[in-house]
Amino acid sequence: MMSLLQILLLVLDIMWWFVIAHVVMSWLINFNVLNRNQPLVWQIWVGLNRVLEPIYGPIRRVLPSMGGLDLSPLIVIFALYAIRIILLNNAAVFL
Repeated sequence: MMSLLQILLLVLDIMWWFVIAHVVMSWLINFNVLNRNQPLVWQIWVGLNRVLEPIYGPIRRVLPSMGGLDLSPLIVIFALYAIRIILLNNAAVFL
């Protein structure tokens, strides 16, 4: 059962890196460092959006409008850490 805990933690870590990569890439695109017309940049951007949009969508519907500021990645990061803390604090269940 410890393997199950480690797999869950690995999935949480991967999702955390996806969110961080999405945030950094959105900043680089908005500041014209990256160009979405380049095929590799476009493929990575679309891939990250396909993975994260089902998570961001419900959060964006609940959050009030912040005038162009998207706080959904921040909430997702907090939720991932909260889930990680809950799993680690209840690790005895997996033993």
